[in-house]
Amino acid sequence: MPGISHGSLGLDTFLADLRELVECESPSSDQAAVARSADLVARVGAARLGAEPERITIDGCAHLRWRFGDGDRQVLLLAHHDTVWPLGTLATHPYGIAGGVLRGPGCFDMLTGLVMAIHAVAGLPVRAGVTLLVTGDEEIGSPSSRALIEQEARRSKAVLVLEGSAAGGALKVARKGVSLYEVGVTGRAAHAGLEPEKGVNTTLELAHLAIAASALSDPAAGTSVTPTVIAAGTTTNTVPASGSFAVDVRARSHDEQLRVDRELRDLTPTVPGAVIEIRGGVNRPPLEESASRSLLERAIALAARLGLPPVSGASVGGASDGNFTAGVGTPTLDGLGAVGGGAHADDEHVVVARLLDRTVLVRELVAELREDGA
Repeated sequence: MPGISHGSLGLDTFLADLRELVECESPSSDQAAVARSADLVARVGAARLGAEPERITIDGCAHLRWRFGDGDRQVLLLAHHDTVWPLGTLATHPYGIAGGVLRGPGCFDMLTGLVMAIHAVAGLPVRAGVTLLVTGDEEIGSPSSRALIEQEARRSKAVLVLEGSAAGGALKVARKGVSLYEVGVTGRAAHAGLEPEKGVNTTLELAHLAIAASALSDPAAGTSVTPTVIAAGTTTNTVPASGSFAVDVRARSHDEQLRVDRELRDLTPTVPGAVIEIRGGVNRPPLEESASRSLLERAIALAARLGLPPVSGASVGGASDGNFTAGVGTPTLDGLGAVGGGAHADDEHVVVARLLDRTVLVRELVAELREDGA
């Protein structure tokens, strides 16, 4: 199998780079930790690419960009260096390899994909027309990086997202869109023992609303509406005067996102005197299969030509920054990163035997795309 970088860089170097990143914990909500991670990614990337990245800090969050050449027909590789795991996770989930399986916080989502992107670009004989963007807030919805991602996507002819693969190593050709809401209720406090009838109980209203919101799901259309975190009240002997719950919505089409948005906002109170406020909305548009089809066909043909493991595609419920790039109309192929599983879970893992062939696939796909008018 071809090498994955300039010179003799191979699996040992790849694993050394990955271990450094995994052992530099980077929870999205801790901007100091994310900044430390960005410093490390910059150092590792500069060593492999022979070039320092542009450091972009937006709202206190650290992002990195390597841009090779100019123009508005670039191939964009997209990765993120933040993870969901809190500081201290390494104490219970240390980096390690056993039986050909690599483990550690963030290894699958998505630090392995980030190292793959760096090594793939390092192995290109010509890099002009290639940009690598590494963001630091993907796991919390990309609030500071979304505009940057969309800006880069608009000047790109193709986007390759290095998120972990779907089951069995399949590439992710469709992702559901995400909408995030907070349903707030205002009522009136009263003593729960002396005169509960004088209160307006927000806990009761929230219960009615949570059931009504869940009923907006449409499994046949692939739409889920899931009430999640809920809070109400102040003390156990007081009728709660305020409260709220969060709602996670996943949909395959923008029309479904709009339907749920409209019907959620049309909900009316059941408890007399309760006042409802709906906050939030669409967070990520869907990545629809039409945005990925041509790139998947290229990857399938390329893998066959190079004698790499066969490539397939899959639709998944989770979202990524690829939803944004597809949303602005740029062909996008996702799930090109690690083969493994357990994202956000205790069994997060990466299959070591698939690291090199996946990196070769990314490298050769970038090389082919930058050479033609795809």
